[in-house]
Amino acid sequence: QKCLISKQHVVQNNCCLESLTCNECKYGLLGFCLSNSEITCSTNTSQCSSGKTSFPSISTSIGFNTLGCAESTACNVTANATIIGVAYTSVLNCCGTDKCNTVALSGAPSTKMTLTAAVGAAVLASVWGSML
Repeated sequence: QKCLISKQHVVQNNCCLESLTCNECKYGLLGFCLSNSEITCSTNTSQCSSGKTSFPSISTSIGFNTLGCAESTACNVTANATIIGVAYTSVLNCCGTDKCNTVALSGAPSTKMTLTAAVGAAVLASVWGSML
């Protein structure tokens, strides 16, 4: 009888779960989000995600960031690969509360970039790109 009550309790709790609201950033560079918004995860997506792709052979601080929703099976995964002879590392971390996913730069969460900072990052990326 205890087993039936436990199963019923689990089914009732799972059917009424609310979807998470997560930060979304499709285009992030050097720890800054170039276009951030909020997204409500679909019912089959259970975690807010924070992803970073970096290039260790160049610098761990140079890379791209993404924020959004992810399936829990894709969370807390690190992948190493090479593209056009350059090694890169991708990490996808997840969390389970509303807006818990932020891009951190020097330990502080980032917010929308100002136009000046966006232009500065673009110029810096262009200079670094020409040096490669």
